[in-house]
Amino acid sequence: MPRGQARGRRARDVLTDVTEPGGIDLDVTVGDFATTVVKGSFTLVYLAFNTIMNLTTQAQQVACFRNAATHLEPGGCFVIEVGVPGLQILAPGETIRPFHVSETRIGFDEYDAVTQSMTSHHLEIVESRAHRHSVPFRYAWPAEFDLMAQLAGLTLRERRGGWQGEPFTSESPKHISVWERPLDEGG
Repeated sequence: MPRGQARGRRARDVLTDVTEPGGIDLDVTVGDFATTVVKGSFTLVYLAFNTIMNLTTQAQQVACFRNAATHLEPGGCFVIEVGVPGLQILAPGETIRPFHVSETRIGFDEYDAVTQSMTSHHLEIVESRAHRHSVPFRYAWPAEFDLMAQLAGLTLRERRGGWQGEPFTSESPKHISVWERPLDEGG
């Protein structure tokens, strides 16, 4: 598929094309997305919802921004979609926020405001047996992501509250942020 032909298509549709016989021919590189180097440069580097939070230190997140920037063509964009931490709805002193409660599943986030870390805890009942797992994350505010981008030589192009172009406000549960590699590298 020529570069850019997938533009405007849903990721699910593109993935379907990839997995079907005779589908799209893609090079796949397995590695740490904060540091892995691949051949070529790109017009777009995109991290799916909350992927940036899987890097659990600030240094790893900064390395990811720098790595993305080195893979961008001039004028290319680095895009992340990430949830805004739910700290505003926590009462003073509270650290736990449930995000799913049903008869067979409980999920809650545990926040540490000092380290900007959180752990998502998941408990599921399957065939009368409890299965538990927890996943660590590091959250950051949009302003901190902007600074990471600046350190990587990128400039903020746009920030929205959703894929339909909603404005990003203090009430937005997530943001889609777009940083651009300048056309003039000397500026």
